Amino acid sequence: MFAYIVRRMFQSVIVLLVVGLVAFSMFRFVGDPIDNMLGQERTQADIDRLRTELGLDQPFIVQYAKFLQGAVQGNFGVSYRQGRPVSTIIAERAPATLELAFVSGFLAITMGIALGVFTAIRRQGVAANIIMTVSLIGVSLPTFLIGILLIYIFSVELDLLPSFGRGETVMIGGWSTGFLTTSGLTALILPAITLGLYQMTLIMRLVRSEMLEVLRADYVRFARARGLSDRVINFRHALKNTLVPVITITGLQLGSIIAFAIITETVFQWPGVGLLFINAIQFVDIPVMAAYLMLISVMFVTINLIVDLLYYAIDPRLRVDARAT
Repeated sequence: MFAYIVRRMFQSVIVLLVVGLVAFSMFRFVGDPIDNMLGQERTQADIDRLRTELGLDQPFIVQYAKFLQGAVQGNFGVSYRQGRPVSTIIAERAPATLELAFVSGFLAITMGIALGVFTAIRRQGVAANIIMTVSLIGVSLPTFLIGILLIYIFSVELDLLPSFGRGETVMIGGWSTGFLTTSGLTALILPAITLGLYQMTLIMRLVRSEMLEVLRADYVRFARARGLSDRVINFRHALKNTLVPVITITGLQLGSIIAFAIITETVFQWPGVGLLFINAIQFVDIPVMAAYLMLISVMFVTINLIVDLLYYAIDPRLRVDARAT
């Protein structure tokens, strides 16, 4: 077990280094931040001075090494646009994104599993067929279009929910939350549905497919022959075995919620890390872009590592294979 963990952690570090190198390389082609930081009357001396201060005159590998050295210590440099530490800016925006991702993930997992089980058990029913038909919307339509449709229906036509912003927030220590205000909760509804709809339909269809396969297994037929009730068969035997392969997809989808929050935050002008990244691209704010991509990479790698360890703990076949190798 210890050797397996060490091997997976080593692989995770390699992945992070490669992702960071690729991302940092791409930033060299998005533009020159000096153009946005200096006015029209800048001189070549001003350009050279600022380039030296920012370390942009150094070789690429030196810039990347300094970035990694600071990132390990939690220091991502200073934003070219705001002139403040990037870590401070991200810490201010992170609560909005994490709260949105938490609500979206909760809705996606709970509703996805519940609807998947329901449509599998009642697969011939009218309600199940309607749910499966409607779920095609969440799978087929892009996220930004779903957000626009929700804004048009609930904000423009019905005037029930706000179309942008986070609403009122309160500070609890160093954390700003909208969970404790009415406007904060209402502002969260549309973005959370928009962000979690695709993940919910994906989880629902996966659970339904796995549930149908398990219900056709021999041990389920044997359980029915023993006279066990449908409730015991569906929820104690079938559902337990259905959720094993769902762990991987669910873990990856939780990471996708935060990574893909960029689109939702842009549509609803949600003041989170995703919107910060979009603004950073427009102003070629390389430290902010690099910090965001590195944090997303760390999150995905961490989730994958946790999922692998859960699988290793759940599936004895992996432990046998690990000992054999």
